[in-house]
Amino acid sequence: MAAEGRTTADPPSHQGCAISSVRLRPPAQRVELRDRHEDGHRLHHLLWRLGPGVRVCSSAVLGGGIGTRAWILNAQVPGGYPRLDPDRHLAEIAAAEGLTGPGAGLMTAADVTAYTSGQDGGVTATVTAGLGVRGWAAAPDTATRAPGLPEAEASAAQLAPGPAEVPVSPFRPGTVNIVVTLPVALSDAALVNAVATATEAKVQALLDAGLDCSGTPTDAVCVAAPQPGPDGGEPFAGPRSPWGARIARAVHTAVLAGARTAP
Repeated sequence: MAAEGRTTADPPSHQGCAISSVRLRPPAQRVELRDRHEDGHRLHHLLWRLGPGVRVCSSAVLGGGIGTRAWILNAQVPGGYPRLDPDRHLAEIAAAEGLTGPGAGLMTAADVTAYTSGQDGGVTATVTAGLGVRGWAAAPDTATRAPGLPEAEASAAQLAPGPAEVPVSPFRPGTVNIVVTLPVALSDAALVNAVATATEAKVQALLDAGLDCSGTPTDAVCVAAPQPGPDGGEPFAGPRSPWGARIARAVHTAVLAGARTAP
């Protein structure tokens, strides 16, 4: 566990890394493990300082979509998370870190100090895997949010079940958050394809870990790559394209390692 204000860069070797022989520098070479105190809790978050000229495609609650991003934050929150404004909460954490410019923020109730990683051909995938509230994406309607609940509130409610939804089990930390960095520019279509490829690899890893699920209700993915030049960037990132295959293998390695140790 990191001391106040210190950082831990580059995951230790026991966290399931698979490194290929190709050495390329991704936008964020180092991930920092940071800690903070909130309402009597000691919590942690992961921070990527992406540097200039990096685009991110993500389903993040803060800074989601496709656009230039200066940083990515994956923040741990306590079980029974009470707030309904996770985007504002993430912005507060970013401000306390002195981060400026647009960024992407993820949130989880899982222990982010247990993050796992995988590398392949210059691609790095970093994963926090909380699998206490897991299931299949195409679940019966009784497992979804109540009609009329806004999507942002539904996401927060899934972190803290209450009257607004029908909980299928007592609360336990959930959410599989995936952050992928790669050293080559991708077109818009390839960025979206990369998110799909990462998700496919996640499901494959969960099944390989012996779990009967496709994920949790609040999983999120971020893919960071350099901004494209006049050539428009790599056009493909499906699992059989060169860069998509590397993304898939890196994500599979990280998720499998996390799923095998998740509570």
